[in-house]
Amino acid sequence: MNAPTAATAAAGRLRPLVTERGSSGFFSAAAAGEIALLTCGDCGRRIHLPRPRCVYCASTAVTWTPAPRTGTVYSHTVVEHQVHPLFPTPYTVIVVDLDGEADGVRLIGNLPGRADVTAGTPVRCTFEDLGADAAGNPVVLPVWEVDTARAASAGGAQ
Repeated sequence: MNAPTAATAAAGRLRPLVTERGSSGFFSAAAAGEIALLTCGDCGRRIHLPRPRCVYCASTAVTWTPAPRTGTVYSHTVVEHQVHPLFPTPYTVIVVDLDGEADGVRLIGNLPGRADVTAGTPVRCTFEDLGADAAGNPVVLPVWEVDTARAASAGGAQ
């Protein structure tokens, strides 16, 4: 596992607010080198995007629980038009189906440049440590990359 370290802090990056009530559990898990999703304690379903209650049974018994750090590309697009100076183009936005999760449990990420991916390309999550925020909270982002080992074992098909 690539544990986040201060040595990998990136300058000049947009930083999320990691203490926001709705997503703080996601960023706390990322700081520990994990992916986490909200899970309903009553019906057991994953809730993504995060909500204060289950969108399936309305329970408020929701908690952050670990999720797989691997998946496959469900869809992708290449962004060519720069919309913010801290997001240089081109980059590839990917929608990731998490391994072992129910249909529709997906996360969004990006890959640098015009990534050579198609639907079904295996990817894995690593983490980028952006250092601490002004209050000393760790700011760690999940970062997706093509899982070349899994792609090779699948016959090299991407």
